Amino acid sequence: MEKPARIGKYNVISEVGRGATAVVYLGEDEFNDRKVAIKVAIGEEGMSPDEAKRFQKLFLNEASLVGKLSHPNIVGVYDAVVEGDMRYIVMEYVPGGSLKKFCTETNLLPVRQAVLIIFKACRALDYAFQSGVIHRDIKSANILLSERDDIKIGDFGTAQISSSEQTQIDGFVGSPAYMSPEQINEEEPSVQSDIYSLGVVMYELLTGRLPFQAANSVQMINKILNEDPTDIKVLRPELPDRLVEILSKAMAKDPKVRYASWFQMARDLSETFPQLEKYSFEISSAEKFNSLRRLDFFRDFRDAELWEVLRGAIWENHSREQSLLLEGDVGQAFFIIVAGQVKVIKDGKLLNVLKEGDCFGEMAYLSGSKTRRTASIISVSEVQLLKIQDVQLEQLSDACQLRFNRQFLKTLIERLAWTSNVLAQVKR
Repeated sequence: MEKPARIGKYNVISEVGRGATAVVYLGEDEFNDRKVAIKVAIGEEGMSPDEAKRFQKLFLNEASLVGKLSHPNIVGVYDAVVEGDMRYIVMEYVPGGSLKKFCTETNLLPVRQAVLIIFKACRALDYAFQSGVIHRDIKSANILLSERDDIKIGDFGTAQISSSEQTQIDGFVGSPAYMSPEQINEEEPSVQSDIYSLGVVMYELLTGRLPFQAANSVQMINKILNEDPTDIKVLRPELPDRLVEILSKAMAKDPKVRYASWFQMARDLSETFPQLEKYSFEISSAEKFNSLRRLDFFRDFRDAELWEVLRGAIWENHSREQSLLLEGDVGQAFFIIVAGQVKVIKDGKLLNVLKEGDCFGEMAYLSGSKTRRTASIISVSEVQLLKIQDVQLEQLSDACQLRFNRQFLKTLIERLAWTSNVLAQVKR
């Protein structure tokens, strides 16, 4: 289908997306002086009678929503038209693209922003449910980001809408990776099915990966029905426990264990906002990567290894004159200074000042988990740290662990040389 100059009363500016059943154009509504998205259905040629019937129902389903759902976080549907062989739906244009681009470990949103997005989605889907609509195809690709950093939920084509015989879609509905166990078993759709799907989106936004990894739909379905997802704490150990509990409840295999309503999930999410204040100034994963790439410590690390390090590390911010490590404590992690300076104190005496790119706490890791810290570390200025737990380092690839060990050896040699110089000066 070539880009037409005009569709109905709308000027066509450009093509913005294309799928198996529709093409979406950016259009201009001159009468209302606004940009619109025009979703044009692709013809039914080559479809079986059942496919054509389902295709028609999907179109009618979305068309039935014209003017029905008016919410700041739901894509508005303005018009639905059938002109000869052409069928199209005119919707609100959302320029920011979907959340899918923020579901990779190289482009994660700050935690607070991700949670706020899920909170807004809960409120919007609660409004839709109160209006008699269950979405049935919640996924990151169907949640759009507007220019004002707000969200819009779209693509209600597969929704179940009460009081309308035409909108009941038969058969397997949804995207396998986001489906709840009962949806896979083709049970009656419910709020709990959508809650599970939004839980999958939340998992994606926080980790950059789907909760289940599979080579095909059959394997994916088997895992959703029979396996537990990778513990999110393994992937993001710094996340607050309460947030992990909310996610676990949303993604419970038994729908009776999940939230009974969108309101309850939104309420629990809102209660985590005070805990998430420390994430207010959190930088994106891409910015974290770039910060580490500039450090001497990671100069020899390959990009893939650096992302491997970032995946489970904890990013910490501390104010000046704050005790970071105490002499005599048992060490279970080491730290790399991303920005700022710290001082090393032993028996009340200043031993050294470390700057960005330096590490500390690594001797306890190298000596064993029960080794006690031999000095205290106090921040000299505001400091940004990368904290790596002993267990996390052991889970890294052999190549990545080798890079760390080489860097630790280099650090040890430099410190021994520095100590020798200091002793030599004292003897003079």
